[in-house]
Amino acid sequence: MSIQPIRIYGDPVLRTAAEEVDTFDRELRGLVKDLLDTMRDEGGAGLAAPQLGVSKRVFTFDVDDVVGHIVNPVLEFPDEEEQDGREGCLSLPGLYFDTVRRQNVIAKGFNEYGDPLQIVGTGMMARCLQHETDHLDGIIFIDRLDPERRKAAMAEIRAQDWYNDDVTVKVSPHDSKGVFFKS
Repeated sequence: MSIQPIRIYGDPVLRTAAEEVDTFDRELRGLVKDLLDTMRDEGGAGLAAPQLGVSKRVFTFDVDDVVGHIVNPVLEFPDEEEQDGREGCLSLPGLYFDTVRRQNVIAKGFNEYGDPLQIVGTGMMARCLQHETDHLDGIIFIDRLDPERRKAAMAEIRAQDWYNDDVTVKVSPHDSKGVFFKS
């Protein structure tokens, strides 16, 4: 097993867009193994490379007995249907907040060998694919919360033993709601 430490909220790597993978080699396969082993050890539904401090566009998932990974994912949304439900993150240990996501998603990317793949997700799998792809874009799920929920979430985060109040967390002045919120 190759279990690695998970970066916690406030670490700048979690707010940085990851680089596309352009080499499908032994190093990438090692990263996928580290992600899988660490995700399983922590009991997570997904884990993105930036959460291990690696700025590469790859993540693993384990949802409804479907275990896998995707490299350089691009998401497509086949409809406008939404879901609102509990969401957590291994980088915000022990915290869960209701988050609006799209109900259905198609993720296109590659496996660890560079072969194209497509994952069609609904419900929890769709939530996971969106959550982990957000990590690759430097977005943490609390960024998707409406202002009232975000304020409550930040209060809970600041109350955690692991929270480092020396870290300045900046919220983007740009609308990050995108297609994930109802008007």
